[in-house]
Amino acid sequence: MDAIILIILAVLATAGRVIGLILLSILTGWFLAYASIKSKFFENIYIILIEVFESVPVITFFPVVLVIFITRVGGPLGVELAADFLVFTAVVWNIWMGEYQAFKTVPREMVEVVENSRFGLFSRLRYLYIPFSVPRITANLFPSVSDGFFYITVSEVFEVGVHTYQTFGIGSVLDTFVASAQLFNIEMALLILGIVIVAIVIVLREFSKYAVGRYTLDTDAPVMKRGRLNLRETARVFAALSKNPLTRLARYYKYREGDKHEQTYEKKEKKQKRYKYIYASIGIIILIALLYGVVSLIISVKPSEWSILFNKTPFLLTGLGFDYVRVGSILLVSMVIAIFLGYYLAVNKRAEKYWIPIIQSLSAYPAPIYFPFLFILTEPFMLSLFGGFTNELYVLSLGFVSTFYYVFYSFWMGVKAMPSEYWEITKNLKLGYFKKMRKVIIPSTFPYLISGISSTINSAWGGLMIGEYWPNIYGTHSLSVHTGLMKTIDIATANGDLTLAAWGSLIFGIIVAIYSVLFTRKMMDLAQKKYVAEEGVYSA
Repeated sequence: MDAIILIILAVLATAGRVIGLILLSILTGWFLAYASIKSKFFENIYIILIEVFESVPVITFFPVVLVIFITRVGGPLGVELAADFLVFTAVVWNIWMGEYQAFKTVPREMVEVVENSRFGLFSRLRYLYIPFSVPRITANLFPSVSDGFFYITVSEVFEVGVHTYQTFGIGSVLDTFVASAQLFNIEMALLILGIVIVAIVIVLREFSKYAVGRYTLDTDAPVMKRGRLNLRETARVFAALSKNPLTRLARYYKYREGDKHEQTYEKKEKKQKRYKYIYASIGIIILIALLYGVVSLIISVKPSEWSILFNKTPFLLTGLGFDYVRVGSILLVSMVIAIFLGYYLAVNKRAEKYWIPIIQSLSAYPAPIYFPFLFILTEPFMLSLFGGFTNELYVLSLGFVSTFYYVFYSFWMGVKAMPSEYWEITKNLKLGYFKKMRKVIIPSTFPYLISGISSTINSAWGGLMIGEYWPNIYGTHSLSVHTGLMKTIDIATANGDLTLAAWGSLIFGIIVAIYSVLFTRKMMDLAQKKYVAEEGVYSA
């Protein structure tokens, strides 16, 4: 088969795999998000699991892939399911977090409408929660597409022990080209991949415009100023309101309000209690399964090994501390870029038209393919300039390109989804740039920012795990940091010390679980209580 045709088919297969699994993530996330807002117990478990699994790099799922798909299913189907599972773990978590964040911050007045109107589960999802979540989903589609393509080289072709497994896609084709040093085919593959990514970005950008225009509260409706009646502006207001499903929901409430009576509330309370028990039961089952896994792991370790693991715990915690400093540095740079560049592109349509596809294409290119070339080209200059700190900069760069787009796209979409009433306020008060940011833009986009910050922190670990210990990154050159938990886990896995790798992963998971409760959950609650911009418009 001609190499170009092979590349085109491989890129289309990968694109179909990524997009199909993103759609599956969206569908399942709606029901999980609804369950989480109906049960505090389920919500705590759900958020902890999202935070932990989003922080776990894709490559650490290899044992699960080996046991479930390769060993038990087997054959080409097992390899395909394994690849799909790895891609799914790359794209799903931030979408689920975005949907939860959207469901969590639905204005209270709208929730009262669907409750008082006796809407069932599917009606509530159809008329309120799903429309309200569309802008948040759109904001997370961009990073999910980037992550899906970013990790294709470890999803479509992966090694477990001495065995290599691969399924058809651009990841496996690129791996073949790299192994045989087919430079021209590598360049053509990256070019065609870039063209397809740009095409996907254009579709997503158009969908984001549609989502902002249709599924944000009164965004297209201009503010009416006092004075002479302007029939043209009045027509624009009613045209915008008539096509907004959230506004139609408010009108629906007016017709149904007179139907309420005492029995309605009694039935509603009984149904809500029944659902709470169901969601709590599901959460308990998940918790029992997790505890069973932990207890089984503890029992399987010999007492003599526990002493060794406990002695190494301070070293592991020190490495985790260094890694959190790296993650904090990546987040700080990502936040600065997101707030300034994201705002600029959101309000400048011409710049947005060109720069969003460029950013999407660069972020979606698989770093394990191009990063070694950048490393070998820049290492002499970087060593002369930064000396012993060179490897740290490379690792930070790799972590940055693997995660910066989460907070960037979240803030960018948050600015685009701001109700038009708030823009009118900034114009009428003639607010300066920084005062506008502090008083209006950042508070209005706070729910989007929290979702993006959380995903940025959680996803940075994947880039760190690849970069902190990368032997023979190019020829005899290697990339390695001095101290880091991800490096320790990498070396332990490579040396077959699965006990140490599992212990380090367990400590890491516990810290992430604590972080999810103390930070993400608290910030989501704060966003719900204080920073829902749509609620202010709805109340007004």
